[in-house]
Amino acid sequence: MIKNSRRTFLLGSLSAVALAAAGCSTGEGVDINNTAGGAAGALVAAISGEPDKLDPNSTTSYNAFQVLENVFDTLVEPDDSLVMQPALAESWETSDDQLTWTFTLREGVKWHDGADFSSQDVLYTYRRIIDEELSSSWRFSAIEDIQAPDATTVVITVKSPSPNLLANLGGFKGVAIVQQANVEGGGITTRPIGTGPFKVDSYTQGDTIKLSANADYWGGAPKLSGITFRFISEPSTALAALRAGEIQWTDVVPPQQVETLGNDSALSLGKVGSNDYWYLAANQARDTWKDVRVRQAIAYAIDREAIIQATQYGNATLNQLAIPASSDYYVEYSPFTKDVERAKSLMSEAGVSSANMTFLATSDYPETVTVAQLLADQLGEIGITVTVNTVDFATWLDEQGKGNFDLLMMGWLGNIDPDDFYYSQHVTDGGNNYQKYSNTRVDELLNQGRTETEQGARKGIYEEAAKIIADECSYIYLYNPDVVQVHSPKLTGYTVRGDRAIRFRAAELTS
Repeated sequence: MIKNSRRTFLLGSLSAVALAAAGCSTGEGVDINNTAGGAAGALVAAISGEPDKLDPNSTTSYNAFQVLENVFDTLVEPDDSLVMQPALAESWETSDDQLTWTFTLREGVKWHDGADFSSQDVLYTYRRIIDEELSSSWRFSAIEDIQAPDATTVVITVKSPSPNLLANLGGFKGVAIVQQANVEGGGITTRPIGTGPFKVDSYTQGDTIKLSANADYWGGAPKLSGITFRFISEPSTALAALRAGEIQWTDVVPPQQVETLGNDSALSLGKVGSNDYWYLAANQARDTWKDVRVRQAIAYAIDREAIIQATQYGNATLNQLAIPASSDYYVEYSPFTKDVERAKSLMSEAGVSSANMTFLATSDYPETVTVAQLLADQLGEIGITVTVNTVDFATWLDEQGKGNFDLLMMGWLGNIDPDDFYYSQHVTDGGNNYQKYSNTRVDELLNQGRTETEQGARKGIYEEAAKIIADECSYIYLYNPDVVQVHSPKLTGYTVRGDRAIRFRAAELTS
């Protein structure tokens, strides 16, 4: 989940690093239960920034989802291997024609305020997302109808077989089930009521969000008595707080210190490959970059290993496609290596001896600024002069949407199904196809992939589409960053996940 307002970014580094750096604001604290201080067994976690809001259906901030992962539930959810499992729905079945999905909900589930959860809550949430065109509405594009025939049943009718439906309904907390009264009463932005393992006790803007354990959680009461999320944007500050025992977990980690931290017995380092990917995109609405040979010249001119070292200090995996090696849909394909002479030849074939390029970077994601500086040297070798336009992220999104760029760098996170990695970004007129790429064969393949239910055939479809996209440089893929987190050895029962979901439901602090 986050690259523009339609996705969960984070990306930001995705921060891709997992940072959708929401700026800290100041304001009065909202202390629902007048709970100051932490109880024994409570965890203090540092995240990189303050959430913009705590409404899972309308936020696109990764910092918000770090908190909300522990507060809300989805109908289904990915396990540690990113395979969809029951959550609020304990089971489901599909009709013979694959057009009707019937979900049976868990009985006895309670909202944090004690109200009963039912199918009407699912119906309200999904219709809210669709009708108000909220950030996750694109995930429901295949749905034709949603019904709640009784309190424990939800029936979803799709327009065509939809093998990605489960991933769309549970891939991330942007589609979490919300309570109508909480939304309409206005409390959801700072005082959300969920069904998850922890409930929000207080939110002091610019400082902390405090959660307490939900003893009535349907999955069993958490072992932690609560969680306090602190907002610390500076990695060295977060690491100092961890060493001092002021916090017990953080993903605000200095990338240049990851190797050293792995050898520190006083800390526990968690590091796994992620489902995020970072890329460059050239604006094909502009004549120079419309020529595939010029885009390929860029792909041959760049040094991916230098980019990874400069931005991630090696904590990433080179990948010239989007989908990482951990996925069943992964394909090994590396058509480009640094080859300045080949790049110059392609430029010559295209009749372009030199070109001026505006690179769109954002100060909220420092890696984009770092790469801009590298590209100024690397592309200069083939006659492309790079001018860097560095703006804040909100302006970056606006400029991207208006097409005011020649080249940009960004990343996506929140991807599970192959459709997440490719459709919206590369189908003609796709909602996130800001580079204006169009290929009729790719369109055919990506639409086929959305309805093919046999996995082997589906993998073949995406393999062909992915190779065309890479060969034609719709995106020039760079790497899949690692998920890096550090915590106290006293924190047990916690798993670092490739989808960056921060789940503390099974964690505990030992003495």
